[in-house]
Amino acid sequence: MNEDLRNIALGVLATGLSASFGWLGRTYSWRRKLRRKREFFGLPGSSECLLVVNKEAGGSGAVHRFDVFALLELSTLIKECGAHARILPHDQTHQGFGDRTEFCVGGPGSNRRTAAHLATLLPGLTVNVETERGPDQGSFLIGSERYRMDSGVDEYVILARLTAGEGRRPVFLVCGQRAITNQAATRYLARHHEELARRHRSGSFVLLLKVINSQAYGPDVVELVADVTRVARTAPAAEPATT
Repeated sequence: MNEDLRNIALGVLATGLSASFGWLGRTYSWRRKLRRKREFFGLPGSSECLLVVNKEAGGSGAVHRFDVFALLELSTLIKECGAHARILPHDQTHQGFGDRTEFCVGGPGSNRRTAAHLATLLPGLTVNVETERGPDQGSFLIGSERYRMDSGVDEYVILARLTAGEGRRPVFLVCGQRAITNQAATRYLARHHEELARRHRSGSFVLLLKVINSQAYGPDVVELVADVTRVARTAPAAEPATT
């Protein structure tokens, strides 16, 4: 009987130790993932970041519903990091960058803050903001390559993480040709942030994404076209002056 009790006690002890080590392992893994996520997004616990909200292009100041969905995607990421967001309209964000992480949603036609970031941080990227319909409306010019959209079929969006120097917080820029592409890019960021963190660590990157057949698949089918970091961050050569 004593032998049976001893075996039972040892079994219970072994089970308890195994469960404890398993719990410790899962906790360590969860904390490591959380630390890496916070480092990538520049969001320490209880920190504040900025969500810069655009307006619907051509609208009366309202935010497009797909941009609202994009903001919800970002809000979830921010909450998972234990941080909180301060929401500011694009035309009321009169401050520099680098002190707090910033998420800026929308192209330069609907977001003045995006226009400023493009001019300052991405001089090699130009977005056509003409309101008149034409083949180049909404197109991206990256270096010498132009990317035109086929509305609802093939559409492009820029997803960028930009830093202003060592120890500075990043700016995440989501600049799409249509509102649904903004949501597609934020969803891509949510799904692939671990891969992006491994590939780019804490550095800057500028990715060109293509949203495939959004009229049928919505924001779910996205492919990476190219890493255009070098070209987008390089100012075009000045044309020689004519005499």
